[in-house]
Amino acid sequence: MRKSVTAILAVVSLILLGAFVFPMDKTLARVSDMVNQPEPNPLPEPTVSDGGFEVEVLVDGRPLDEYAARGRRYIEALEGEEYELRIHNPLDVRVAVALSVDGMNTIDARRTSAWDASKWVIEPYGTITISGWQMSSSRARRFYFTTESDSYGAKIGQTANLGVISAVFFRENRPIVITPRPIRPYEDDRIERDEGRRKEESSQSRDSAGAAQSKSEAVSPRADDDYAATGIGRNVHNDVTWIHLDLQSHPVGEMTIRYEYHDALVRLGIFPRHNPRQEPLRRRESSTGFDDRRYSPEP
Repeated sequence: MRKSVTAILAVVSLILLGAFVFPMDKTLARVSDMVNQPEPNPLPEPTVSDGGFEVEVLVDGRPLDEYAARGRRYIEALEGEEYELRIHNPLDVRVAVALSVDGMNTIDARRTSAWDASKWVIEPYGTITISGWQMSSSRARRFYFTTESDSYGAKIGQTANLGVISAVFFRENRPIVITPRPIRPYEDDRIERDEGRRKEESSQSRDSAGAAQSKSEAVSPRADDDYAATGIGRNVHNDVTWIHLDLQSHPVGEMTIRYEYHDALVRLGIFPRHNPRQEPLRRRESSTGFDDRRYSPEP
């Protein structure tokens, strides 16, 4: 069960490249749909492990400490600090990663399934660093920790999934060469009609999506500034380009990171609760007997 997709390759550094994945152009998509039409699967999908992939949250180039609890990974958000996501592919093939922050795709800010999401591509054994929301083919805006009311999600009405970073990885299939059959002259009119119908259906789909988003915005929870979220910050240069990928339909790895401010991590039980009565005892336990001072100082 496979699906051909189109990807955008992002120039993240002088050495490492990344990319987004989008549906293939209309001619190849029709051929692919007939050849690789997915079949319905009534059985639940098996649980996906991290697959050996690595996702780190960097502040000033250094990874934040992670804390394992409740079957999840937590990090402490540092209010006002910009951060980046460093992602490593341990496999000997290319992978495409659907990467979301606060429930929104880091490429187009949409909320979809991981399979339907636009994706970044990582070369074999490669590492990419994603520093912000992709705004165009050459520009991104930085991630930074902020309050719910100042978050990017609040600005576009998507506040139901704040405080979570998610990465789902798909392995590339072996390249398959598809030679499209030649178009006969009498088929030109039919192709134009099909194209017109697809544009009309696409327009109706966008209208439906807009209505659904409006409904979602109406039920979004109120912002609470005691909790962390991700803002949309300053502009940075980030070039991207298009490539074509054929991906396996089942993910080979999945990772989720929860982030909260210190007080919220205490309330969740991730950090120990502060007890003022214990502070003098901790201080006294760190006492030592001698110093290297020669004489007693004036009080």
